[in-house]
Amino acid sequence: MKARPAPTQVTPLTFKERLAALRNLPAFFKLVWEVSPKMALANILLRFVRSALPLLILYVGKLIIDQVVLLSHAKGALPHLYLWKLVALEFGLAILSDSLSRAITLMDSLLGDLFSNHTSVKIMNHAAILDLDQFEDAVFYDKLERARQQTVGRTVLLSQVMSQVQDLITMGFLAVGLMAFNPWLILLLLVAILPAFLGESYFNDQTYALTRSQTPQRRELDYLRYLGASDETAKEVKIFDLSAFIIERFKQLSDKFYKDNRSIVVQRSVWGTLFALLGSIGYYGAYVFIIARTISGSISLGELTFLAGSFRQLRSLLENILTRFTTVSQGAIYLRDFFEFFEIQPKIKLAKNPRPFPKPIRQGFTFEDVGFRYIHSERWANRHLSFTLNPGEKLALVGENGAGKTTLVKLLARLYDPTEGRILLDGYDLKEYDLADLRLNIGIIFQDYLRYQMTFSQNIATGNISQKENTEHIKSAAKQSMADELAQRLPGGYEQMLGKRFFEGVELSGGEWQKVAIARAYMRNAQLLILDEPTSALDARAEFEVFERFTELTKGRSAVLISHRFSTVRMANRILVLEKGEMAEIGSHEELLAKGGRYAELFNLQAAGYK
Repeated sequence: MKARPAPTQVTPLTFKERLAALRNLPAFFKLVWEVSPKMALANILLRFVRSALPLLILYVGKLIIDQVVLLSHAKGALPHLYLWKLVALEFGLAILSDSLSRAITLMDSLLGDLFSNHTSVKIMNHAAILDLDQFEDAVFYDKLERARQQTVGRTVLLSQVMSQVQDLITMGFLAVGLMAFNPWLILLLLVAILPAFLGESYFNDQTYALTRSQTPQRRELDYLRYLGASDETAKEVKIFDLSAFIIERFKQLSDKFYKDNRSIVVQRSVWGTLFALLGSIGYYGAYVFIIARTISGSISLGELTFLAGSFRQLRSLLENILTRFTTVSQGAIYLRDFFEFFEIQPKIKLAKNPRPFPKPIRQGFTFEDVGFRYIHSERWANRHLSFTLNPGEKLALVGENGAGKTTLVKLLARLYDPTEGRILLDGYDLKEYDLADLRLNIGIIFQDYLRYQMTFSQNIATGNISQKENTEHIKSAAKQSMADELAQRLPGGYEQMLGKRFFEGVELSGGEWQKVAIARAYMRNAQLLILDEPTSALDARAEFEVFERFTELTKGRSAVLISHRFSTVRMANRILVLEKGEMAEIGSHEELLAKGGRYAELFNLQAAGYK
């Protein structure tokens, strides 16, 4: 991990861009409505009722003050019943206002949780249809990470937008009363609040631009946290004494983020204080004006209370609305990241009228001048591949690391589509077949298989998850891979939790994990089995037994083996030798040795190590 300076240049967004971002809100609320139409509607109705209460409470307060003044001048000559009715009414309105606020907060919280769950599922569903090479692209990963952040962060946006609408309605009620008294007070209010709005808008834009530019480095920061404190990395971190290196890199990045953020936060605080002072001057200027009118007898004491309260609340509401507008528009811009992720479409297209997978395979898989190049790469991972994998044939792939062996089998399983050329199955392009059916008929175990922190049976069932409840099938697959002997030794048998992440989990050795992984391949009644370095952690005897059983169990079915051990490779019918992504030679073990080419050279090098 070479230290890279975090970006410091930020580009503020224009007001036009913020307004354009509000176009994301209808789609956002459509998602909210999908989550729970009844809860969303109830939230709207509660907020509408709540928005009228501030004006009612202020007006009842005015009546109470005027009644108190009247009664004080009358010196007990008038009954007090009307006054206590007004007090009771104000008390009731206050209780109702508080109850509605709590109900709205509850609704927001529940809707937020449902929205977070709903959008998380949508992201996982969309990710499931995207191509493997898209996940291997850093630009794609930045978009995925930003979309993930919106599943939680944008739940706040729901409350903010709803509060915005509620406050606007409340302002409408209050403004009517204030304008009836003196329209110039509204203008004074705008002059007092506008600078604060523009300041908040500017600094929110700066924060957004900085956060967006830091996305790749923040992913690295999360990765460093994982490296520095994880059960999966602890062994290597300790043995190589990597803690200081990881911590130092973490500190470099986190300190850089702190300095960049501090610069914006400090400026925001200084300017915010100045703008708040302007707002206070405007408010108290209006307050002095209202007091002067009360002293001159133009308005009553109750009206003073009503107008001062209305102006104070209007100022607060307008300040909140303008500030929240910037936050909402900012949130809407972040929503763009969320919706942009769903605009990413897979390049592997499904056939409109797909062919079913042939059972049995009659002609085999044929590569016709196939080449593949990864996204943003100028180097070809595979090129000019032309050969046929015949029905029932065992084909071994041999080559140095980086020769393109794993890429070739990914093409065969249609995890990638060729950049050039085509792959045929029984004379038809793989693209014409039903993709799900194709993959269901291909059992593949990669060298970097996952060690699921699940039960023993669930780990095997991941090879064909539709059979997760089929205990007999799971046990049969375990027996075929020799993992059944392991299950018998585990305290919980097939229900034993594997891995140390969860309570009472048991960690397996590398060889034991590989037997579990190989069992996954046997979970499918696949016509093509692909094993990519499946026995690298097994000893020589265990590897020999696995492949003897593998050869027996794959009779009549095609198989592709990738291995660096020539004792395994020679079990194949034919061996394809790859060099720099291209086919160097192909033939049986004996034919290639007699040829004296690249295979013979590699074989003799390995054989010399055993002499």
